[in-house]
Amino acid sequence: MTNHGYKQFCPLAMAAEVLCTRWTMVLLREFVAGSTRFNDLRRGVPKMSPTLLSQRLKDLEQAGIVERKPVASERGVLEYHLTPAGQDLREVIMAMGMWGQKWIESSLSLKNLDPSLLMWDMRRNLNPDPLPKRRTVIQFLYHDLPSTKRDWWVVVEPDGEVDLCWADPGFEVDLYVTTDLGTMTAIWMGVTDVEAERDKFEFNGSREIAARMQSWLGLSPFAVQKKLVG
Repeated sequence: MTNHGYKQFCPLAMAAEVLCTRWTMVLLREFVAGSTRFNDLRRGVPKMSPTLLSQRLKDLEQAGIVERKPVASERGVLEYHLTPAGQDLREVIMAMGMWGQKWIESSLSLKNLDPSLLMWDMRRNLNPDPLPKRRTVIQFLYHDLPSTKRDWWVVVEPDGEVDLCWADPGFEVDLYVTTDLGTMTAIWMGVTDVEAERDKFEFNGSREIAARMQSWLGLSPFAVQKKLVG
């Protein structure tokens, strides 16, 4: 961690020295969300450089918050896991997220649109239960983005495993969902819902899957918190 601290014995100041460096809390959010491998962590913080990510992981390991563990089934592969001290931060992370959802204006949050982060979060929070008990493929098309960022495929396997693809996986698509990135982000945040924004969507494919979109769509874990500011 940085050598420039608050130089106070207060436990809050000492904790802030460890946790309040750039990207650290956002990276810890990824651990709380279940990511353990370097590439998965990168997908959750796409604007963080690999070099800085490596440094923050080393910092957290040195602070006793994260530990590296070898994967028994994959030679040479390491995973990062929260230690007991890191696990104790879950409530801190959730409390900060709930505070942000409650008090930060939606218009400010919606200025920071990021399709890769949005789709990654939707993938890991998607609820497969309302979907058919077979492989289901949903293609999202963001008409306001350039072609390199417009198309995303979510593949839900019969066992509930969910995969996200940047390139066409080659499976038959059950539902095409066309909308703009701002609308989809607002729904994911819990600011609005699919039904309220129906006129901003175009659905092609399974009417049943389209009708149930709000129930299977992966939302932010903070979406349950009612906003007190616009």
